[in-house]
Amino acid sequence: MPVGTQATVKGLLPDQLQWVGSKMVLANTYHLALRPGEAEIATMGGLHSFMAWDGPILTDSGGFQAFSLSSRTKLTERGVAFRSHLDGRLLDLTPERAIQIQQDLGADVAMCLDHCPALPAEKAAIADATERTVRWARRCKDAHTRPDQALFGIVQGGAHEDLRGWCARNLIEIDFDGYAVGGVSVGESREEMRLALEASTHLLPADKPRYLMGVGRPQDILEAVSTGIDMFDCVMPTRNGRNATCFSDEGPVKLRNATNRGDSRPIEPGCDCPACLQFSRAYIRHLFVAGEMLGPILASIHNLAYLHRLMRRIREAITAGRFVQLRSEVLGALGP
Repeated sequence: MPVGTQATVKGLLPDQLQWVGSKMVLANTYHLALRPGEAEIATMGGLHSFMAWDGPILTDSGGFQAFSLSSRTKLTERGVAFRSHLDGRLLDLTPERAIQIQQDLGADVAMCLDHCPALPAEKAAIADATERTVRWARRCKDAHTRPDQALFGIVQGGAHEDLRGWCARNLIEIDFDGYAVGGVSVGESREEMRLALEASTHLLPADKPRYLMGVGRPQDILEAVSTGIDMFDCVMPTRNGRNATCFSDEGPVKLRNATNRGDSRPIEPGCDCPACLQFSRAYIRHLFVAGEMLGPILASIHNLAYLHRLMRRIREAITAGRFVQLRSEVLGALGP
């Protein structure tokens, strides 16, 4: 899922997202509650109408912002109190309020408010956050009343198998429409991410979606799929694109590098995205050097097209019984 934090995937039109293969996008509860406010979006017909996107939308609950904006928050058992990064006003985000905002936004999938601890941390601190995550999840389930909206619980627990297992079992008992693995990409090592996945995913129901939050590196997607993960979101494809770095099967292509000057090749030979079909590395490098808007747009389009193509290859390989071979081939080309 491309990340459209503020009801837009930066620099791209909805038609362009559909063209590259996007079926579902992510938007953010915290940011939209601050600006323009969920009431205005509801008045405009909901988030789909507001952003002119007719596919599914998932909204993050704001739990990650409690981690990423920790200097501006106060976390208690009641919830998270934010001082807006825009104007300093207070946003009191309780589990109940997080659900109410997401219901007003009209997202197809809402996420429970969770406590995502920064890593590294002592096990006692991670255990405290994990237990609070389950308590908040129960409050979210009780507050959720919209029958046309799915609600996902979030498994926390760091790299500790016992905490992840305890959290997963308690969330399954509450009974959500899907389950996410949270608390990764927050400062842990790749080995800790692997341990978190191995401890969590196999416990989650096989007949419900399993979603790894905030992960989009191709190698990490392949490793996560091998544990049973179905869904991903990440700012990486568009953020890297805006910073002139593109995915390819041979590793990152850094478009600002002088080696691309005069290079008539596309970003990735064989790619059928508009950036690769119409433009050379030399031209797109020129756009970045000249500060032209088209450079980040083309690089973002390519990166999303690359990840959607990778996901299609994964689905086809699973159906054909050759996922292990595909994983070996791609990781062998890209490295660990």
